[in-house]
Amino acid sequence: MKRTGFIGTGLMGQPMARRLLEGGYPLTVWNRTAQRAKPLLEAGAVWADSPKTVAQASDVVMTMLTDSKASEEVICGKNGVLQGAHPGMILIDMGSIAPEVSKSIAVRAKDKGVPMLDAPVTGNPKVASEGKLGIMVGGPREAFDACLPIFEKMGSRSSMWVRTAPERRSN
Repeated sequence: MKRTGFIGTGLMGQPMARRLLEGGYPLTVWNRTAQRAKPLLEAGAVWADSPKTVAQASDVVMTMLTDSKASEEVICGKNGVLQGAHPGMILIDMGSIAPEVSKSIAVRAKDKGVPMLDAPVTGNPKVASEGKLGIMVGGPREAFDACLPIFEKMGSRSSMWVRTAPERRSN
C-alpha cells in the first residue's frame, strides 16, 4: 500500500484524508493551521513539519488547497513538496486552481521527475465523507493507473472523469 501524504486538511481535505486513513493507507499530513489536522492525527495520521517533509515521507502527495497561489506556494515554494520530491513519487493537486497555474506546476514537477495529476473534485464535505466525490483527473495515464485505488477511496469509479496526456518524448 502506497505511503500517502495529504496537504490541506480543511473543510474538504479533512474528510478526504480520513477516507484514506479508514482505507488503511499510511498517512502523513500538513496544514498551514496545525489545529485543523488534529482529528486526523488522533485517528492515526502522522504530522509533518512542512510540505517538503510530507513529500519525503510519501509515495503519493495530495494537495487540497484554497486557490492557485496556495497551491503554487505549497508545491513549488521554499520547503515545498517539490523540494522533498524523490524518484517514484506522484503529485496530485485536487484543488480547483487556474489551468495555467496547474500546467506550470506540472512542468516544474516533471523537471524534478515527478508526474502530476490535476484532479479537482465536485461535492461537499458530506459527499467527501461518504467517498462519493466526483473527481476529474488529468495527467499521465501511468500515474492515474497507479493512483486509482486512492481515488476510489474518495469517489466512485463511475464519478471519475479521466483525461490522460501522453508523455512527450524528446529525440
